[in-house]
Amino acid sequence: MKIGIEGQRLFRKKKHGMDMVALELINNLQKIDTINQYVIFVKPDLDNECLMETINFKIVKLHGGFYPIWEQYALLKAAKAHKCDILHCTSNTAPVFTKIPLIVTLHDIIYLESISVFKKAGTWYQKFGNLYRRLVVPAIIKKSKKIITVSKFERKRIADFFKMNDSNNLIAVYNGVSEHFKKIDDPVLLAQTKKKYNLPDEFFFHLGNTDPKKNTRGVLKAYSEFLKASNTKIPLVMLDFDRTELTKILKEIGDSDLINHIQLTGYVLNADLPAIYSQCKIFLYPSLRESFGIPILEAMACGTPVITSNTSSMPEIAGDAAYLINPYKTEEITEAINKLLIDSVLTANLIKKGYIQSQKFSWNAMAKNVLKIYEEVYSSDNMHNNQ
Repeated sequence: MKIGIEGQRLFRKKKHGMDMVALELINNLQKIDTINQYVIFVKPDLDNECLMETINFKIVKLHGGFYPIWEQYALLKAAKAHKCDILHCTSNTAPVFTKIPLIVTLHDIIYLESISVFKKAGTWYQKFGNLYRRLVVPAIIKKSKKIITVSKFERKRIADFFKMNDSNNLIAVYNGVSEHFKKIDDPVLLAQTKKKYNLPDEFFFHLGNTDPKKNTRGVLKAYSEFLKASNTKIPLVMLDFDRTELTKILKEIGDSDLINHIQLTGYVLNADLPAIYSQCKIFLYPSLRESFGIPILEAMACGTPVITSNTSSMPEIAGDAAYLINPYKTEEITEAINKLLIDSVLTANLIKKGYIQSQKFSWNAMAKNVLKIYEEVYSSDNMHNNQ
């Protein structure tokens, strides 16, 4: 087979969730598959060394402008020129008019759901992205030979939304945890990370952003209530969050002084995250809606107790190894923080269970499952062409 993989954002310096999933897929395919040929289509950017060519993995850098144009024209033209037998698009969307057998990783359909909370906030970039997905995803759902999603919850969500009576082409393949996510005990490395990101001696950790589903507003409300009622003034660390946006939210929730207890780190390299997880007292991940929730497992692998939500995919991924709360009730988040600080037996038990839970998910297993899907699509297409 010659397999084309879309990795448009892989070379950008500031990678996020879907970028890391695609990168881990390719890195692990390189380890397990030396037979088939791969062409990885990327957009030129600064981080050229995150992915290297091997004998059967070729990297093709495509210019082509803004993402929709890059995907609908440049990627389509390049995949055809390289005579790909399959094209795997890794980030929810794909060229609508390709004749190449198509596989799409549909991480979630949040942007299609009519939940008012997801319509109100977010940056203009996020809103445009959601609009583009709204236009493209229904078309590629019909066109794709296989659709990969990341949890059983999301699989059911997609099948129900698109009324897929026969959903055999919709497959749940779990994400994994990168091997560098583990408890860091090296005092030198911990001290270096602490200095680099100006971390407090002890802190709570929240991966917040402007996407409403991350429930940053709810976390800040809960944290505000915690500080008001507690003699323990533990700071909150948030990465890659804009200070102006934070000030705005704090004003809206009526606690502008809370900013004095929050440390904004800026963008954190993925390689530095284990040393941050390893130093935090509690990881706060009470999202309103997730299709998977990789950070839950990353924190668990680093020996960190996790507070997460009892909604969407999070119970499926966390199992009984996290403290589950209703994310719409901020008082439950506050209560969970207090409970974990007071009950050392409960906290130790969650840490132990969390490590075991995190070991159930690997990128190697994910890559093997995706490779099987490639083989199924290729065999099916060849059989169809030979009839």
